[in-house]
Amino acid sequence: MVSRSGARFLGRHLPCSLGRRGTTRAKREGDGATPVGAHQIVAILYRADRLSARGLPRQARPIGPVDLWSDDAADPAYNHHVRVPHGYSHERLRRADPQYDLVLVTDWNWPQTCSGHGSAIFTHQWRRPRAPTAGCIGLCRKDLHWLARHLTRHTRLIVRP
Repeated sequence: MVSRSGARFLGRHLPCSLGRRGTTRAKREGDGATPVGAHQIVAILYRADRLSARGLPRQARPIGPVDLWSDDAADPAYNHHVRVPHGYSHERLRRADPQYDLVLVTDWNWPQTCSGHGSAIFTHQWRRPRAPTAGCIGLCRKDLHWLARHLTRHTRLIVRP
């Protein structure tokens, strides 16, 4: 469960950051808010050049230099993993900073998408403690790695208003 006071998982309290505009029940692309609701973790991505797969769940997939995430509501692949070259607006998954060294991808507006209802709602490493995100959930590196190691296919991310 996630709220402004932090996240709870397996009895642990994990300080977290949310979108710079808080939470919303009416998510829109670029609004800076974290969508309220129960979200499944559908994928785990990691930087193999920075992290070892050892200790990560088997389904974790490496992020390569050509990996992107579409954030363009006009793109037929909106809110999906895409690769270079890609002629629509997108986010690079392989970032210079460590924020996307380990990414938990949620099922927000995925796999069936509603154009403009938000994309790339991830759980990732925060920039600094409690620093707001663009709509994702940010955790400190240690807690993010602990969480990834304890996920099951039934784990839900519940964002409260």
